[in-house]
Amino acid sequence: MSLRSVLRAQTADCHAEVDKLFGTFDLSIPGQYRTFLRAHARVVPAAENALEDAGIIRLLPDWPERKRTQLLFADIHELGDRLPELLPPPALHGEAALWGALYVLEGSKLGGAVLTRSVPDHLPSRYLTPQAPKGAMRTFMDRLDASGVDDSAAISAARGIFDLFLKAGQLELEAVP
Repeated sequence: MSLRSVLRAQTADCHAEVDKLFGTFDLSIPGQYRTFLRAHARVVPAAENALEDAGIIRLLPDWPERKRTQLLFADIHELGDRLPELLPPPALHGEAALWGALYVLEGSKLGGAVLTRSVPDHLPSRYLTPQAPKGAMRTFMDRLDASGVDDSAAISAARGIFDLFLKAGQLELEAVP
């Protein structure tokens, strides 16, 4: 079984919880869209920084083109909002953890491509709009499957990133009056 298939199967419950929570946001309403972006801004920069600190560029040379923190910050700024406090970065030790974390972040781009259809044209949507070169997702999946890393460590890291998204979404929803 490919690592992508293992990760999909072993994180399906986490993925469903995150989808359910973030599915409560109506992205056509500016305030809810802002809250959605703020929740992502609690996780994505911390996760991307942790990946960089752990040397993701060795595994994925096109990493700089895959990062979305600046796009996310630009959208939040354009909406006139401030950046939220980051959640603590995930601990990413070893190659398997990097692949597991990246599996979630790269997968969220696919979800973003679907969600961007809900965002009105007058709102910024750079973060949700896929920015990677053509074939970037296939390249990622091929490298993921060829990595030969320990499944359990990759699963643990992926579940940890999903948990951060869940926590961030809950924090932002609790802050809404």
